[in-house]
Amino acid sequence: MRFPARRDILLALGAGGVLALAGCGDKAKDGPQTTAQRVEATKTLRIGLEGTYPPFNFQDKDGQLAGFDVDFARALAAQMGLKPVFSPSPFAGLLGALESRRIDVVVNQITITPERAAKYDFSKPYTVSGIQIITLKGKAGPYSPADLAGKKVGVGLGTNYESWARANVPTADIRTYDDDPTKYQDLKAGRIDAVLNDRLVAADFVKNSPEFVASGPAFAAQNQGVAMLKDPAMKVMVDQAIDAMRADGRLAALSQKWFGADVTR
Repeated sequence: MRFPARRDILLALGAGGVLALAGCGDKAKDGPQTTAQRVEATKTLRIGLEGTYPPFNFQDKDGQLAGFDVDFARALAAQMGLKPVFSPSPFAGLLGALESRRIDVVVNQITITPERAAKYDFSKPYTVSGIQIITLKGKAGPYSPADLAGKKVGVGLGTNYESWARANVPTADIRTYDDDPTKYQDLKAGRIDAVLNDRLVAADFVKNSPEFVASGPAFAAQNQGVAMLKDPAMKVMVDQAIDAMRADGRLAALSQKWFGADVTR
C-alpha cells in the first residue's frame, strides 16, 4: 500500500485540517516539516529500537539486526512504501530521539500508558503482553507482585516495568539498568533478587538460559504500539499499514515465526 493522497488524509481528518493547510500558503513549505511530510518527501522511515532486546530486536551471529520488532518494522515500512532506516539506541534515549526528530517512530515494544499517550501518538496495538518476574533457578521466589516487597528488583531504566514497580511495590529496592545483559549478570551474581520484563521476552530468555526461570504467572496486561510524535496524518498512515498487515495475515505470521503463537491480539 502506498501513501493515501495528502488531500485524502486531510479530508479524513476533517475540513478544519484542510482550511488550516490552505491558509498557510508558502509558509507550510518553509516551516518545520511534520513527520508525515518528512517521510513522504524522503520515502524513508527512521526507526528507533534498542537492538539488545531479544527476541524483539538484537544482533544475529552476522551482526545484523533481527527479531520480531525488526521484521515488523521492515514490513510496516514496506506497506507504507518507505525504506526502513534503523537507529539503535539505549531504551532510555529512544523517546528523546523521537522528540528531537532524529527518528520518526519507535518500534521497541513500547507499552501504551496514559502518561505516554498524553505526550506521544501511538498506533493501534501490535502485540499484547504482561509483566513477568524472572528469578535464579532454585531460589525461593519471589513468585508474585506481593512477594517483591523488600526485594532488590532489576528493571530497565525508563521502562513500564520501572513505573509499575515504583507505583505498586513502593517498599521494593528498585535497581535500574540501561540494558538487559547487565541486570541478568547481577541476578546471577545475587546482587538482585528478581528482574521484571515482558512475558514474551522472558519465555524466550529462560528457554535459552536454563539458570533462570519465569517465576509465577504474568500480570498487569499491557498493549504495545508504535510510538511517534503527535501528528494525526502520520498516525493514520501507520494505523492503515498495521490494519493491512493484520487483514492479510502477515502480522500473525510474524508472531508465529518468533513465538509459535499469535501474540498480536
